[in-house]
Amino acid sequence: VLIAPVILHVGIGTFRPVKEEDITKHPMHSEFIAVDRDVINQLVTQEKSIIAVGTTSVRTLESLYHLGCMVAQGQELDEVGQWYPYSPDHPNLTKSEALGKLVKYLDARKMKTLVASTRIIIAPGYKFNVVSGMITNFHQPQSTLLLLVSAFTGGDWRRMYDHALDGEYRFLSYGDAQLLL
Repeated sequence: VLIAPVILHVGIGTFRPVKEEDITKHPMHSEFIAVDRDVINQLVTQEKSIIAVGTTSVRTLESLYHLGCMVAQGQELDEVGQWYPYSPDHPNLTKSEALGKLVKYLDARKMKTLVASTRIIIAPGYKFNVVSGMITNFHQPQSTLLLLVSAFTGGDWRRMYDHALDGEYRFLSYGDAQLLL
C-alpha cells in the first residue's frame, strides 16, 4: 500500500449546512491545497485503486484532476471554481493526461509543490476521475459531505445510513467510519 500525503485547509463552506433547495445557491469557500510534485507523479501512473481517507482527501485529489484540465485549457492555476467540473467546456481528460499536465507545469517552473485553491463541490452528477474508493465518517444531513457521499454511491446513501442508524453507529468526526468502493 502506497500512502501519499495531501493537504487541504478546509473552509466553512464544507461544513455550512445546505439550506437552499437549489444546490447552486450554496456557496463553497476557497480552500488552500498543497501537494508535492512526486505525489502527483505517482498518481499519474497508479493503475490500482486510489482510496482516499476522508472527504477532504477526496476533494483534494479530485481538485488535482481539474487543475490539470485547467492547465490543458491554458488557464492559470489559481482556483478550481465551484462548478468547473460540471462545465460544458470541461475537457474531460483521462486521469493520467490531466495529472501529467500538472507534473509538466510544475517541472517547467521548477516547483516541488503544487499550491492552489479549490471551491469544488461534489454533488450528485459528479464524475469521479481520481478516487475509486474512500474511507469516511457518517455525515450530517444537509451537509456538502453527504452530497459527496451521495454522488459517490449513486444516491444509495440512505440505505447505508439507515443501516448505521439501526445499528446505533456513532456519527460525525469521531464516530464509526465506512469504506465506500
